[in-house]
Amino acid sequence: QVQLVESGGDLVQAGGSLRLSCAASGSSIAAMGWYRQVPGKQRELVAAITRAGSTNYAGSVKGRFTISRDNAKNTVYLQMNSLKSEDTAVYYCYADLYSMLRSWGQGTQVTVSS
Repeated sequence: QVQLVESGGDLVQAGGSLRLSCAASGSSIAAMGWYRQVPGKQRELVAAITRAGSTNYAGSVKGRFTISRDNAKNTVYLQMNSLKSEDTAVYYCYADLYSMLRSWGQGTQVTVSS
């Protein structure tokens, strides 16, 4: 497995922007992405990106969030614009290896105040 280190979570006002980063150690990483979780609810997929750059977004963030990655740095980013209070959650980065194993980051808190 790989180690994932996230950063960028913060408190921001509604309408503001944040950029999350997730750096992965190791290699053989295929897809990467972000989930988020609110207490009492299931973890939900926010965005995913393959090594080739194909992306997938949850409907609730499409047009506001952009996922990107730097394969040379094994780093994935999540640019979040026009943030809403309902975006408040702990955001978890993940990395899928070609061996089909999945590694998770420790989570980073994003709080959007209205």
